[in-house]
Amino acid sequence: MVRFVAVAVLVVAAVAAVIAAVEWSWAWIVAAVILVPVAVVAVYDITQRRHSILRNYPVLGHMRFLLEALRPEMQQYFVERNFDGRPYDRDTRSLIYERAKGTAAELAFGTERDIDRPGYEYLVHSTAPIENPPEPFRIRIGGPDCTRPYDMALLNVSSMSFGALSANALRALNKGAMKGGFVHETGEGGLTPFHLQGADVVWEIGSGYFGTRTADGHFDPDTFAEKAADERVKAINIKLSQGAKPGIGGVLPAAKVTAQIARYRGVPQGQKCVSPAAHSAFSTPRELIRFVARLRELSGGKPVGFKLCVGSRIDVLAMCKAMLAEGATPDFIVVDGAEGGTAAAPLEYEDHVGLPLTDGLMTVHNALVGVGLRDRIRIGASGKVASGNDIVKRLIQGADYTNAARAMMMAVGCIQSQRCHTNHCPVGVATQDPRRARALDIADKSERVFNYQKATVAQAMRIMASMGVDDPAQLSPHMLRKRLSATDQRSYAEIFEWLDEGVLLADPPASWRADWERADAESFRPYVGSPMWTTTGEKIDQYDEAPGIRVKRHTDRYVSIRGGRRGT
Repeated sequence: MVRFVAVAVLVVAAVAAVIAAVEWSWAWIVAAVILVPVAVVAVYDITQRRHSILRNYPVLGHMRFLLEALRPEMQQYFVERNFDGRPYDRDTRSLIYERAKGTAAELAFGTERDIDRPGYEYLVHSTAPIENPPEPFRIRIGGPDCTRPYDMALLNVSSMSFGALSANALRALNKGAMKGGFVHETGEGGLTPFHLQGADVVWEIGSGYFGTRTADGHFDPDTFAEKAADERVKAINIKLSQGAKPGIGGVLPAAKVTAQIARYRGVPQGQKCVSPAAHSAFSTPRELIRFVARLRELSGGKPVGFKLCVGSRIDVLAMCKAMLAEGATPDFIVVDGAEGGTAAAPLEYEDHVGLPLTDGLMTVHNALVGVGLRDRIRIGASGKVASGNDIVKRLIQGADYTNAARAMMMAVGCIQSQRCHTNHCPVGVATQDPRRARALDIADKSERVFNYQKATVAQAMRIMASMGVDDPAQLSPHMLRKRLSATDQRSYAEIFEWLDEGVLLADPPASWRADWERADAESFRPYVGSPMWTTTGEKIDQYDEAPGIRVKRHTDRYVSIRGGRRGT
């Protein structure tokens, strides 16, 4: 029927055009002006082969694509409730915007959230609250091998590279961090002038070694030492993985590798820029710890740590064994949650790979406690930290400080349009289009970053005072409770297992023993102790590398392993 109507419109349009040309009648001219373009679209739709819906429903089918394009905005502004939008709900976004603008960020008439639903969490206040401390807490980063420790704020700007964010957005973030005295992490895209506007900086180094790489893409110690000597660089962070896409690298298309980006990253202009999945400077846990020690030495004793999205507890324990074997430790570990991510990533990775921050954070904290190294290593938490209660919650779960990326983006104007990967950010934050980026006023937005961080940390301090805490060290898992069912709610101390100091070295508990035994300081791949056989009957004593074990490798094809294992 729709195709019939389209053909009819085409005929009428042709007639109208002919009559309008002959009679020069305004009525027919108007009809031609309206109907001829419609007819042209109808002809195109019927003859094109890309969209089946347009072939069957010419002209009218475009309404479907229009509604699909408008759906995110319609959903965000007219459909979702204040508390159920994702990744950030309306209440959280409004809180960030209001604090950034310096307004109250308060609500009236009680909570809209269902506090009786399973999963609801709350902090335990004290019957005898205390006065707020006069100054926000800071945590000292720097173990026994660090000669230039740094005092970290409770909330900082998480890693975001030039390329992912515009130059104006980075300038605003950096100037806000300078005014507020908190850290701005660079992201793995290199140490750029936009990160060096005056704030304290944590220089992140990824597997591409951008800004400190040789011509063939390996780590360049001389360039690193020269740049790390900058007084604005307070610490160095090695990125092992990130929450948005753990376990994969990244590709910046050749068209996006401008002269500016090429210069800061140390790559050829106009050529595809590849960030590998794994580092070339190390391949085992022990080599990682040696690399940490090497960077600390090259930087003149500044704190050095690494960032990861936790996948396996065995990996974390392997790193702990490597620290013990090498007699050296990182100064800090940043745990990135799988719910984090300013980076564009495949949907499968965003939704289905990596541990959430809560699980990853408690895994790293307990592992370090279990091997007796927690007092030497500080832990940062990164992943959907936006409010004061988020900070306190993460401190209870094992962190010493927190980082925020998307919340800081919102403070400079991000509206959660989720177009970061398209270069079409409507507010000039996540784009390299100069026409879009110019809309972001650096002076105004830097003030908003400062306001947001200051107000959020102040609320975290206020909450801790309400809990009767005058030092973050007094926070405990008993102070965070979770509803498990309609009739049962318990504290984190009751729900989760918390290891005692050094217990993994003395007598690992049954729940940790198997992972502890499989963890190997010489390999990131877990030890498998039982024999296995290939489908051809060849015995493989060990699936992966371990001292004294011969491994049969098949590099040209997959082989099935009896018992459900597969390998290459």
